[in-house]
Formats: sequence, C-alpha cells, structure tokens
Amino acid sequence: MTAPTPRQRRATIFDVAAEAGVSRGTVSRVLNGAPYVSPSAREAIETAIAKVGYVRNRAARNLATQSSGAIAFIVHEPDAVFVDDPNIGAILLGANAALSAADYQLVSLLIDTDRDSQRVTEYLAGGSVDGAIIVSAREGDPISRSIADLGMPCVMVGRPDNQLQLPWVGIDNRGAAQQITERLLSTGRRRIGMIAAGLDRDSGRDRLAGFRAALGDRYDDALVVRTGLYTYASGVDGMAELLRIAPDIDGVFAASDAIGAGALETLRGAGRSVPGDIGLVGFDDSAWARRAQPALSTVRQPAGGLGAQAAELVLEQVRSGTAPGAGTLLPTDIIWRASA
Repeated sequence: MTAPTPRQRRATIFDVAAEAGVSRGTVSRVLNGAPYVSPSAREAIETAIAKVGYVRNRAARNLATQSSGAIAFIVHEPDAVFVDDPNIGAILLGANAALSAADYQLVSLLIDTDRDSQRVTEYLAGGSVDGAIIVSAREGDPISRSIADLGMPCVMVGRPDNQLQLPWVGIDNRGAAQQITERLLSTGRRRIGMIAAGLDRDSGRDRLAGFRAALGDRYDDALVVRTGLYTYASGVDGMAELLRIAPDIDGVFAASDAIGAGALETLRGAGRSVPGDIGLVGFDDSAWARRAQPALSTVRQPAGGLGAQAAELVLEQVRSGTAPGAGTLLPTDIIWRASA
C-alpha cells in the first residue's frame, strides 16, 4: 500500500526574510507597498518570494484590516434567465474587470426564491463581503431593504423607484423606448403593439411608458401583451397572443431582444414576413439581436459599462465611507437593422 504523500509546509514571511537576509518587518513593508525600503532589499525580497514559493495569506490580511476583499454581485432572477440573458453576463464581466483591477474578488449570488433571499441576507450580514451590486431589483425587494438597513456600500444596476436611498447606475429606459418606437412609426407602421415584460421593476415599466408616449393618441392598451420575464419563451407566446388579438398588426416593440427573437419565431411559423408584413424592434443590442434572421433593430445599452460603473461606485463607497448623492445615467444608441 502506497503511503500518502505528506502535505508540503506553506512558506511563511519568516522563510522569505531568512532567504533574503532581511528582517520580517522589511518583508512586511514590501508586501504592503510601504516606502522606505531600499531597491536592493526590495529586489532581494522579491527574489526570495519566488524561490521559497511564498503565497500571501489573504484571509489573515483581511482579518487584520477588517475587510473581506470581496464584492457581492446579486442577481434577482430565475436561474434560466441568469444563464440565457447576455446582458446580465455582460454586466457581470464589466463589474469583474473593474473589481479585478482593484484587487477585489467578485462573488455571484442568485436569488430566485424567498429562501434564497433569507440565505443571502444572512450571508451579507455576516461580513463576508465589503459591498454589493444588485441587478434586477424588484418592487419590495427584501435584499435591497436588508442592505439599506445594514448600511453596506451598494449600487443598484437600474433605477428602482422603491429604493431611492440606495445609489444606482442605469439608462433612460423610457426615453430610449420612446425613440425606437418613434423610429418604427416613421417607417409607415400604423397598428403597433408591444410585448411588455419586467413590469415589477423600473426597466419594464419605463419601456412601456416610453412606448405609450411615442404613440400618444394612437396608443391602444389592447395591443399590449404583458408577460413576466425578458425571455425567448415570452416572445414566442406574446407574439402569438398579439396575432390573435390583432391579425392586422404591422409593427411590434419587444421589450428585450430575447423577446424579439421569440416573436420572430412565431411570426415565421405564422407565415408573416419581417419586415415586409410586420416591422419588429427590440431592446438591449444583445447577441439575440445580432444573431436573429433578420437582425433586430434595437436599443444598444452599455451593459459592460453599467457593470464597471457600478463596481467603481461601490469601491468608492468602501474607500470613503460615503455614498454618492445621486444616480448615474449612461447613454444609449438606436441600432437600426433589417427587422424594421
């Protein structure tokens, strides 16, 4: 029987000091980026670190500084939406890049049930992270309330009207939805409907409000199909419902590109041409829009920029102990493609 391989002893700061021929205090100053270390001593220490295989014990450092070195990325969506929604992934990557540059770790936390909310609340209260970024906050969101009560540094991606005390970064969903609907109207469409989603959060409500503002007196609430989530399935079912309600419909605003892609599938199955019979526009400029056939006209929102900006604002709060006084809006663009 082969004996187990003995566990290798972890190199310590004392090993580095002995190898470099300097004091432990000098090594500590180099590790902490402190001044007053000669170039020759710094070079000797760096060489010693590489030779003895020293890896800094971040947990011990965090205990001493009362900092976790981590920021929570909280997504209030079902698992399927988290996996399928390219915008959430782009926001996450943008946040991770900014946090990584500042030597912080991103911790992803998904909330789908009330039990998830309780578990995450307890996790946050335990001091496991220094701050949080919240994506897809809903009305009455318990996590937002818990973070506000904890006084934890936090930024919401979105412009929630039920949590005004928390800083946020977002886009003008209402204005962008109005602009793309007006552009669709300019193509000569006269009977335009909408597949609206996410109405339990600011983005969905604002996109519906922008659609309504663009149509003015021509707005017909019967031509708005309301659905829960920004998903492909919502687009498939929502478009089928619109065709049932108004067979003569000639334009559709889908509240997201995923919904728009699903609507295209239904229109194709119903023998309706896009844009010949029906002009179709989406929102996000995600991979759903670019891969659709025909490619979707849409609103480009800077998802990666939203994540990066949110991370920067959280880190600013962590460092200064104060929250920004107002929200931040990033610009959007209308991207016009073959679907309209």
